[in-house]
Amino acid sequence: MSRALQEVVFVDGVRTPFGKAGGSLAETRADDLVVTVFRELLRRNPSLPTDRIDDVAVAATTQIGDQGMTLGRTASLLAGLPSSVPGYAIDRMCAGAMTAVTTLSAGIMAGAIDVALAGGVESMSRHPMGDGMDPNPRFLSERLVDTDALVMGATAENLHDRFPTLTKERADAFAAASQAKTAHAYAQGWIQPDLVPVATRSAELGWGLLTADEAMRPETTLEGLAALKTPFRVHGRVTAGNASGLNDGATAALLASESAADELGLSKRMRMVAYAFAGVEPEFMGVGPVPSTEKALARSGLSIDDIDLFEVNEAFAVQVLALLEHFGIADDDPRVNPMGGAIAVGHPLASSGIRLMSNLARDFERNPSARFGITTMCIGLGMGGTVIWENLHHDGSRSHDGRSA
Repeated sequence: MSRALQEVVFVDGVRTPFGKAGGSLAETRADDLVVTVFRELLRRNPSLPTDRIDDVAVAATTQIGDQGMTLGRTASLLAGLPSSVPGYAIDRMCAGAMTAVTTLSAGIMAGAIDVALAGGVESMSRHPMGDGMDPNPRFLSERLVDTDALVMGATAENLHDRFPTLTKERADAFAAASQAKTAHAYAQGWIQPDLVPVATRSAELGWGLLTADEAMRPETTLEGLAALKTPFRVHGRVTAGNASGLNDGATAALLASESAADELGLSKRMRMVAYAFAGVEPEFMGVGPVPSTEKALARSGLSIDDIDLFEVNEAFAVQVLALLEHFGIADDDPRVNPMGGAIAVGHPLASSGIRLMSNLARDFERNPSARFGITTMCIGLGMGGTVIWENLHHDGSRSHDGRSA
């Protein structure tokens, strides 16, 4: 019996404000952060009967303690979903939430499910990067990977080595622009609609409320960035200013088949066109988005010239620059991260993929002339992930820079 593939639509996406590791969210359980974003998604989409949710996938990179125990299932029960709704956990390091979205979307495309919740969370306060990790000694003894592969900052330094045109000055300029664009986006009220305020608790300070990303530095200057230390290499180029920080936060997205969205009266903000993941040498992790983007474009039948907007995770400025230079895109192209990125707001590892998607959905709403957009990111141990989306607010016109004509 033949079956028609179903179209996947991005209905809605939300996130907590991202806290600094050791900051406002340090004493908040990771699973409670997921519950917060799940409940907000359900509140914002009241026409969705909770028993129509077919599956739930939640990602975390360090799956121990409050980030373990099959988060997709436990967070669903804690959020009040019916016990009939199943769930599972995902780990693809930084691309965990992105993989939760693509895995659930594959099920929707195949007709196995109609409505799904995807999420990602990381509490780097409670579970520092590498916590509980036990790499197989063969990785190093048999030289399967370079020692740099296990230190993300070292892989970023390696990119500077491989591509000498990607200078520290360019990385610092990109980082300063990310901070400025984020500050502008906040001033315009573009980011706040998808933020879920989180009640915070501290044994020392008591209760509080986090309503904005905690790591932002709108006062950043090129002079200040130039003076920062390079912790991964003497006289290196990667600093705390041109890289994302250590953060806590959670994201969630509601996905549906187009037919189910129509039936249930759900919004249809963008349609998935294609996605791809690719591997590269682990010690050059940051170049991963290049082959994953090439694969996704090939699968979609599109070229890079068809893409009007880009949401690229800013794990390090140099890895964004590597992608842009490969495709001949200027460092300051206004189509790239219009609301800033992870250098300013933070990168709680497995949660960031959905932040990119929520941002792109907002970018599309402000730019009805833009038809196609990309969300892409590098992934630890040498991978990249890319998802191409179509703007369902597209008005038929198109300007070269992705802005309204």
